[in-house]
Amino acid sequence: MRVTHLSLTDFRNYRRAEVPIAAGANLFVGRNGQGKTNLVESLGYLSTLGSHRVSSDQAMIRKDADSAIVRARIHHDGRDLLVEVQLNRSAANRAQVNRGAIKTRELPRYFSSVLFAPEDLALVRGEPSIRRRFFDQLLVQRNPRFSGVIADYERVLKQRNTLLKSARASGLKEGRLGTLDIWDERLVALGSELIDARVDLINRLSAPLIAAYRSVAGDDHHPRLMPLLTIRGAHVDDVDGDSSGEDEAVTPSSGVVTEDAFRQALAAARRKELDRGITLVGPHRDDVLFELNGLPAKGYASHGESWSFALALKLASAELLRHESSTGDPVLILDDVFAELDQARRRMLATAVAGYEQVLITAAVYDDVPEELTAHTVRIEAGAVVEDATPEESPHV
Repeated sequence: MRVTHLSLTDFRNYRRAEVPIAAGANLFVGRNGQGKTNLVESLGYLSTLGSHRVSSDQAMIRKDADSAIVRARIHHDGRDLLVEVQLNRSAANRAQVNRGAIKTRELPRYFSSVLFAPEDLALVRGEPSIRRRFFDQLLVQRNPRFSGVIADYERVLKQRNTLLKSARASGLKEGRLGTLDIWDERLVALGSELIDARVDLINRLSAPLIAAYRSVAGDDHHPRLMPLLTIRGAHVDDVDGDSSGEDEAVTPSSGVVTEDAFRQALAAARRKELDRGITLVGPHRDDVLFELNGLPAKGYASHGESWSFALALKLASAELLRHESSTGDPVLILDDVFAELDQARRRMLATAVAGYEQVLITAAVYDDVPEELTAHTVRIEAGAVVEDATPEESPHV
């Protein structure tokens, strides 16, 4: 899969932009703050329905504009598609494929990309919610049906939390909350499907993660992913909600199926949940432990090791998608990556990404990027595509 043309209207600092994109490596070069990352952010949104920089779509709409449009021409398996999304300030977003309306959540069916940026260091060092979001986005890219599963789970969770808050406020006793049992069953059904899918995804990422880490770091530090499931007794410290670390949760044996383990955990946490007015166990509170050499990467890994782990995780994701997704090779996006690497690791990364059908790279300094990745270079200045840049014309800042 590759993008042949990108059009932007009122997206970030672009009033209008028309960007032809070639097969293979494409380098967008320009000083910081000119709009290079905005270009690749727009493509990342088409495949994940989110930004790697902000949590709100509103920030991607140009100031004083009511909406922004991202339109990409995609070529895959001899077929051309026009994929577009309109982000609106005061209405629901809209999406089209070949001018026919589709549900926005269906966009990942038509376009796949994997983006790595400096912000992804938070995958290793940040809060559990960041890791959950990453794995859920990858789930949707592998199987877009999970967009509906996740949305339904979040809806049921919201309803259940509303009921718990209401019960806490009114002082209802646990035995009078028959409605809660109904929501529990729906939460268990959807949550168990999501938990099992995440665990399967983690297992499938293990081998490509090891290979990718070695390819970008030159060392085998035994990177490992381990799911931390609250329904199995894991205590996850999450700033997004009350910590479950003090809960007297049961720890079902490993032989207990997910749905039964979920029910047992909800039953054990019921009193705490009524006291706090919040659902304390489930995939919305789970985490994934990242390990290097048997130690948690968060807190023990150096900056370079954390950077390599996050980059390897993205490369492993791309490798998984290229083998399992019906869309073939994802478009690989490297946003301001090479400035963080020494010369040897730049060469290693260039070798690691060489086999992808299309790679998009942003850089402030042309010389940071290995020569084999600069065949098609575009200069960006103040929210405008200035011209194709040859090595002699490219900025050295």
